[in-house]
Amino acid sequence: MLHIRSLAFNFAFYVSLIVQMIFWSPFYFLSPRAQAWFVPRFWSKSSMWLYDKIAATKSEITGMENLPEGSFILAPKHQSFWDTIAFYPYLNDPIYILKRELTWIPFFGWYIMKMRMIPVDRGSRAKALKAVIAATKEELARNPRQLIIYPEGTRRPPGAEPAYKYGIVELYAQLGLPVVPVAHVAGLYWPRRKFLRFPGTIKARFLPPIPPGLPKDEFMQRLISETEAACDQFLVEAARAPNAPPLPPTAVKRLEELGALPKR
Repeated sequence: MLHIRSLAFNFAFYVSLIVQMIFWSPFYFLSPRAQAWFVPRFWSKSSMWLYDKIAATKSEITGMENLPEGSFILAPKHQSFWDTIAFYPYLNDPIYILKRELTWIPFFGWYIMKMRMIPVDRGSRAKALKAVIAATKEELARNPRQLIIYPEGTRRPPGAEPAYKYGIVELYAQLGLPVVPVAHVAGLYWPRRKFLRFPGTIKARFLPPIPPGLPKDEFMQRLISETEAACDQFLVEAARAPNAPPLPPTAVKRLEELGALPKR
């Protein structure tokens, strides 16, 4: 049944993406950008609905009271494709930083450029970071927006040791914005590079914002400690749930370190 549900969801998810991208195109490209945001938000909600109804995986996101008004940086834990789409409905005007090559994809790239995302060229990280900061400042000068950046850069399995990159620190210092960490363990249910989608409840939380103006070292220490503590809590809860998903080796190791590995 797990394989059938996973196959059905993956099929429905990508068919829905293609169909909606084509169906909504006239409205999306002819509408002002503020109104056009309805389309990505609707796609996000409908994808989560499909995930619930087909794969039997619910999404429970809390902490909306911690989202500041206006511009801020959203810093989610990055474990799954889930965390790239689940937060759209909670943000007014998000910005993603993404590879320039993605903007060359028909339809998908056009959708990206409509929302004025920030494409970057591969190459020197220092040059790319300067370009990102300059482009973000330009966008924020136009409208209050929310910059979504994954502090670890790439997807990592649940329970893996933190590997936060310096880019988030420089953006925090240069932009002078609060940073909202986001904790979850979605990788247990929607694993990276795997076909299976495990049933259960993905819990995520917008944590209290870290105020601007802190020394860089203090900011990084707070970001890591607060995010990882909340992720550890979710990991323990997921492992102890009646319908607990399979635990990857990184999760087992972390639970052992916490003294919370359930007996099976």
